Amino acid sequence: MTLGNLPHLSTDQVAAFVELSRVGQIRAAANALGITEQGVRNRLIALETQLGVELYRKSRGPRLSTVLTPHGRRFLPHALAFLERAHELCRACDLDVSGQEVHVVASQYLTRYVLIDVLKKFRTQAPTIHVRVSTMNEADVVDALLGDSEVAFGLAAPYESSPQIEYSELFSMNWSLITPRQYQVAGSSRVRLKHLIEHPLILYERGSTGRQHVLDAFHERGLSPRVGLETTSTETIVSMVESGLGVSVVPLMPNGAVTRGRRVDVFPIADPIRPIHSGILVRRAEKPAGATARLLEFTKSSF
Repeated sequence: MTLGNLPHLSTDQVAAFVELSRVGQIRAAANALGITEQGVRNRLIALETQLGVELYRKSRGPRLSTVLTPHGRRFLPHALAFLERAHELCRACDLDVSGQEVHVVASQYLTRYVLIDVLKKFRTQAPTIHVRVSTMNEADVVDALLGDSEVAFGLAAPYESSPQIEYSELFSMNWSLITPRQYQVAGSSRVRLKHLIEHPLILYERGSTGRQHVLDAFHERGLSPRVGLETTSTETIVSMVESGLGVSVVPLMPNGAVTRGRRVDVFPIADPIRPIHSGILVRRAEKPAGATARLLEFTKSSF
C-alpha cells in the first residue's frame, strides 16, 4: 500500500472508537468525550468507512459482553498504539496534549455532594475539557496527588497537612446526629456525646478525617463509643441508619442534600466537634495552567 492509498484516519475518530470500547455505549462515550452522541456516531462511521469494516455492533438487542465486532477487537490494540504514537509526536514538537484532560482525585463525600454539581455546570462552560474523577479516602487523596504526576489536583478534608501540598479551603461543615425515624436518644433536642455511648455507632473507615474528628471528641470527654459498623461513604452510612443498624455523627451540607428524602431524623449535637474543612489540594511546586487552571478557578468560584 502506497502512502497515497492509506486511509485518512484522524485521532478524533480513533479516540471515539477507543472510548466506545472502554465504556460499551455510545451515550457513555459521548459523555466521556464531551461531545454529542451523534458526534460520536459520525466519527465512528467515518472511521469504518475509511477502514472498510464494521468495528462495533449497532443492534439494540440483548447486551453482549463486548460491543466490538471481531474486526473491532483486532483493531483495538492498533488504535491504542495509534493514539500513543500521536501523543509522542505532539510531545516531540513540544505541543501540549494533556491540556484538555484533567484528572481529579476526591473524597467520596465531596464527589457525591459537591463535585458532581460543579462538573455539571462546568461542562456547559467548557464542553471540550474531559474531567476524570477518582474517588478515595482523604489519606489516599494526598498520596495520589504526591505519587502520580498525572493527577491535577485533589478535593478533600485533609486531617494532616503536608509541606508538599498547598491547601485552599472551599467551605466547612459542622456535625449532626442522624438516627432512624422515631429512634429514641436521651436529650434528643440537644444531644450530648455521652448520650450516644450506649448506642451502636456507625463510623467512617480508618484513614478518614471525619472518623478522627468524631473519635477525638469522644476521647476528649473520657468516652468510648460502641462502634457497630464502619464504612467508606456518607451515602452508605445514611442507608445503614435508615435500615436501623445504628446511629451516626456526620457532617451535613447546609442545603440538606445529604438527608433530603431519606428515612432518618437529624439532631444538633451540643458538644463541640472540630468542623470538617474541605478544599482544594495542589502540589506546592506546581503552577496549574490550561484546562486544570480553568477547572480550579471554576470550582473556587462555585463557593
